[in-house]
Amino acid sequence: MRHFKPSILHPIALTTALASCAPVHAGDLEELVVTATHSTRTIDVTDALVISPDVAHLLKKAPGANVNSNGPLTGIPQYRGMYGNRIATSIDGNQLAPSGPNWMDPPISYVVASQLESLEVYRGIAPVSVAQESIGGAIDARADKGSFGRDDSVNVRGRAMGSSQSVNGGYNLNTSVYASNAQHRLKLAGLTEKGDNADFPGGQILPSEYQRDRYDLGYGFRSGAHTLQLDYGHNDTGNTGTPALPMDIRYIRGDLYSVEYQFEPASDRQTRLVLYGSDLDHSMNNYKLRQAPPPANWRRNIATSNNVGFRLQHRLSDDTGSWTLGADGFGADHDANIDNPNNPLFYVVAFNSAKRDVLGLFGERSQLWNERWSGEFGLRYNNVSADAGKVNGTPAMMMPPAQMLRDAFNSADRSQTDHNLDLVAKTWLKTSTSSSWYLGVAQKTRSPSYQERYLWIPLEATGGLADGNTYTGNIELDPEVSRQLEFGLDYSHQSLTFSPRIFYSKVDDYIQGTPSKVAPAVMFVNMMNAMNGTNNPSPLQFNNVDAELYGFDTDWAWQVSPHWAVSGIVNYVRGKRDDINDNLYRIAPANASLRLDYSASNWSAGIEGIGYDSQDKVSETNREQKSSGYGLVNLSASWQATSALQLALGVNNVFDKQYEEHLGGYNRATNPDIDKGSRLPGYGVNGFARAMFMF
Repeated sequence: MRHFKPSILHPIALTTALASCAPVHAGDLEELVVTATHSTRTIDVTDALVISPDVAHLLKKAPGANVNSNGPLTGIPQYRGMYGNRIATSIDGNQLAPSGPNWMDPPISYVVASQLESLEVYRGIAPVSVAQESIGGAIDARADKGSFGRDDSVNVRGRAMGSSQSVNGGYNLNTSVYASNAQHRLKLAGLTEKGDNADFPGGQILPSEYQRDRYDLGYGFRSGAHTLQLDYGHNDTGNTGTPALPMDIRYIRGDLYSVEYQFEPASDRQTRLVLYGSDLDHSMNNYKLRQAPPPANWRRNIATSNNVGFRLQHRLSDDTGSWTLGADGFGADHDANIDNPNNPLFYVVAFNSAKRDVLGLFGERSQLWNERWSGEFGLRYNNVSADAGKVNGTPAMMMPPAQMLRDAFNSADRSQTDHNLDLVAKTWLKTSTSSSWYLGVAQKTRSPSYQERYLWIPLEATGGLADGNTYTGNIELDPEVSRQLEFGLDYSHQSLTFSPRIFYSKVDDYIQGTPSKVAPAVMFVNMMNAMNGTNNPSPLQFNNVDAELYGFDTDWAWQVSPHWAVSGIVNYVRGKRDDINDNLYRIAPANASLRLDYSASNWSAGIEGIGYDSQDKVSETNREQKSSGYGLVNLSASWQATSALQLALGVNNVFDKQYEEHLGGYNRATNPDIDKGSRLPGYGVNGFARAMFMF
């Protein structure tokens, strides 16, 4: 298939970031340090109090960012209206493919807040050197690996934390220990956390319990210009509810590992090679945590994902800038089977060795022309190959529509290859010591996911869409091609910083569910409705459409006095289809936050207001529900009791407001307090506390 689209008509945009203070999101109390470069927002969470077990909610501190939420651990990043695998999410620069076909374990869910050094969000267009497929932006979570010492003496430091919250009786216990000298560094870390079903003003959200354990080990060696780093992590998520999805998590277990070698003979030269991978196992069902359906309708899904990747990068600096050249590769292999423990004869092979491999080459130049003008230019080529094995299952053996779907899939040419080109050009004009203007254009490309291509029978294995629809894939999908334009200002003068951006993106071949024209798929859903007494809507199929997204976002901060500071964020994005009169699905409504902080020598306190507008620009194709606007108030305070001990507490949703987040999914579980098919409510009033001891 030919998918080589080098044109950059309707180009793209990027970013910059503001400096100093950033607003604190509900659920977090922290000493937040935000550093600014031309293209990133770095959220330093080294000293953060993060109550939510889902790190994804930290993203709301960055302008333009939001979260699609389907459960307590399943936050899916959204940035300027794009979400899921359109946003390149990495952990220390390494990719990860979730094991669950419905993204119960999105990549960012493998990030542990207590071990984070920073969470880096690229505003707008990410540089081509940052990620392979970043059509919707990029996020990189950086873990605290410790640091090398200055001499041969061994230095030991660590941190132990415990936190709790009232809304679900949740707790978090974690510790990290670091030992190092000039040549060696060692890291040991562990975490356990658990919470019950969460309260909202009208009752409880069922099921919303969660539990997770995490263990990490890291070792680094340095000799002269050479550095070697070895890292291993084991994740074990237990019973965890996902009420917006058809099943809940029974377990997500897996190992993550990486080896990194770095050679830096001089400050102007650096070569870096990383090898990494993961082995992930996932089980889910619809009868353990939620009220079980009749035994004939019990379902259990076992899914696995095996990932391997590499990255080779060389940086060379000169008097006017730097070159970054490299190659990277990432491959993932997915399997998923559905069965009924009450009926050994029932099974469905949902995905059989669904493979997706990306091999990329890139080059990037950062240029300083003079004291006023600077720029960044990048070119990336990705070869994306995908394939899948033959499928089968009990429905395909007994039901003619399923037989036709199976046979059509198995006889099709499932091997697909895309040749994708990304182009980036950005420039900054410094007009004074306090301000600079920014313009960015780019073309970014994403090939279809394995769910979008290889979902052969109508299922909700959709990468976390959580819209209650069933989908089938489309092997012949073309890659998405986004041409974007962004314009903005970075202002910083004395105590005031301000960083507005306007952006526009024209997306050709945007992948969206549309009413299925595959007769056997429609017949299959109708037959299942007749057999089970259900009224599920007709299936959708992933197809290419045309779309556009545009809007603006900004953050700002003002240090009013040595003790008082005020800060805020404003976001607006509009997403719509160009081929028909409809809107894109699950677009965040306009929203804003405002925070007032007071700090003294050893204590601080803050009050935050968060407001979301209603969202009536919804997707009729996806049968999306409108949502009402709402406002929340949060309080927080911290006390540095001693040089080693910090205590903190706060209250989120102080007035116990009942509200529904537009980016939340629809309830799929039987619950006397929430109707099936209605949007899940947000949490009620939540008191929280944390103690942190440094040693």
